[in-house]
Amino acid sequence: MQEVLEKKSIKNIDFNCDLAQAYGIYKNVQEYELLDYVSSVNISCGFHAGDPMTIKEAMLKAKEKNVAIGAHIGFNDIQGFGYRPVELKEDELEALVVYQVGAIMSFAKAYGLSIEHVRPHGAMYKMAGEDFIFSSTIAKAVKKCSEWLVYYAPVGDVTAKVADYVNIQTAQELSLEKTYNPDLTIDYSVPDNTDNYHLIKRLQHLLHTSQIRNNLGGMSFADVNTIHFSNKYKNSLDLIQQARNLITPAPVNYINAKSSGWVD
Repeated sequence: MQEVLEKKSIKNIDFNCDLAQAYGIYKNVQEYELLDYVSSVNISCGFHAGDPMTIKEAMLKAKEKNVAIGAHIGFNDIQGFGYRPVELKEDELEALVVYQVGAIMSFAKAYGLSIEHVRPHGAMYKMAGEDFIFSSTIAKAVKKCSEWLVYYAPVGDVTAKVADYVNIQTAQELSLEKTYNPDLTIDYSVPDNTDNYHLIKRLQHLLHTSQIRNNLGGMSFADVNTIHFSNKYKNSLDLIQQARNLITPAPVNYINAKSSGWVD
């Protein structure tokens, strides 16, 4: 018998996108188009993408738009854009995370800013959503950089367990274009869905019920805090504009502060 899921509407949510997804002469001309519609950004740290001038530009653009800033960490793989898995020992992975977060923290400090979260990229993101030990190692490294940082990680049981185990604030993230298994791990064998009509319908259902349809045709409860919007599709801008018509996003830390009574 199929499990009956309780419907729970989502009243507050963050929209995030990636910045500094470029290197040297290789530029992403679309990435700043989404800045007027997100509430937080993930700035590449120079390993999978991003160079010093690109990072500086992204930081100042984010400051101009008054959005929350995070570090977008990845494997040291410029040639593969961080999409290739890399086997690392736990201390190597920790050092990789601390190095990248430290770089973005220093950039932020130089321009009177601070970073609020850390989000993995590419192969690192995939492994973080499937491997508890791997994800816990990232979370521990993030916490060593600052106990105030939020760990943005794939929605699902792994991230929920990491939050309790490491005692770190997490933001469970969903991507509208991805296909999800019943346990909310991503089915990477299925190409991304870029049909904005269906993606907006999916978002509407998520906001009203906290559920998404999985790849077996059933519904999975998704305790989502943030939605990731890609800037790599031709209709990415149209998608986020339509999404903003459904709900006004807010950064995760602001949402939590509001719910605790610290801000109005």
